[in-house]
Amino acid sequence: MNPPESIPVGLLGATGMVGQQFVRQLDGHPWFRLAWLGASDRSAGQSYGEATHWVQDLRMPEVVGGMVVRACAPAADCPRLVFSAMHASVAGPIEEAFARAGHVVLSNARNHRMDDDVPLIVPEVNPGHLVLIGRQRGGRGWPGAIVTNPNCSTITLALALAPLRGFGIRRVVVSTLQAVSGAGYPGLAAVDVLGNAIPFIGGEEEKLATETLKVLGGVRADEDGVEPHGAVVSAHCNRVATVDGHLLCASVELGARPSPAEVRTALGAFRGRPQELGLPTAPDWPVTVLQDPDRPQPRRDAMAGGGMTVSVGRIRECPILGIKFAALGHNTIRGAAGASVLNAELLLAEGWLG
Repeated sequence: MNPPESIPVGLLGATGMVGQQFVRQLDGHPWFRLAWLGASDRSAGQSYGEATHWVQDLRMPEVVGGMVVRACAPAADCPRLVFSAMHASVAGPIEEAFARAGHVVLSNARNHRMDDDVPLIVPEVNPGHLVLIGRQRGGRGWPGAIVTNPNCSTITLALALAPLRGFGIRRVVVSTLQAVSGAGYPGLAAVDVLGNAIPFIGGEEEKLATETLKVLGGVRADEDGVEPHGAVVSAHCNRVATVDGHLLCASVELGARPSPAEVRTALGAFRGRPQELGLPTAPDWPVTVLQDPDRPQPRRDAMAGGGMTVSVGRIRECPILGIKFAALGHNTIRGAAGASVLNAELLLAEGWLG
């Protein structure tokens, strides 16, 4: 699918770390053109270059640097399609206001992820959940919509588990080693994280346990929500001193008791709706199976496919649950901004944007 011309889009929370990653992902996008920026009241009225402490490793796109930042409120000149990189402390009511005003909001915030009528989308895993948009519009009486992507670690776990659904996923125990960029900017103090591993990230373990099951679940027959997958997920989440890339170590109980070779085959063959449609930012293969026993380097392997590919390695037998492996995903690309952009491409390709 190739739209006849680029579609203008807006961005809420544009000045933060995830907002900056959105700017990078949308720069030169073949379908979408960043045309409207929203941020906090203290940034409103300034140019983006003035309001933003740029922390990305590539230069700020010149065309964006001169754009005027607006307040995060619906406006007549704001495009219909809006990405949200806002912090959860403020995102909920603002996103609702935009949906009520007729905007389609692609949100990276947690506020609406578990709402019954809000799709929580990983396009290769559950594209059919977009039908919840109809219920959302009818039930809430607004012409717009809110569509969310999961937590960064959840996306990596869901992409590693989805190819194994045919074996019958029963139980999952997962431990994460999460990069400091996941804490945003300025994030953690150096004295807290350098030479240290912090065995707690507020709310993260609960998100992994609940969001994963919603993503892997199925829409109910009456389309009034999602029936969560029947597996059980137990998570341990840790912050470690790496810049980018969340590493997950998982043990999985599968009903069919496949061999490690069968698991490798299933993961390596996995493709989804974005690959069928040829969406611009969809990697050819969403899961890359690695044979080397060492930890993949996040700037090498996790950046494969533009940072949208999840790398899975060390697939081997687990003496307790059956199978165990390590999975690595780029937390601010596949786990945040890139996920929302791919969701928008899917919405457009499937006709949800009109």
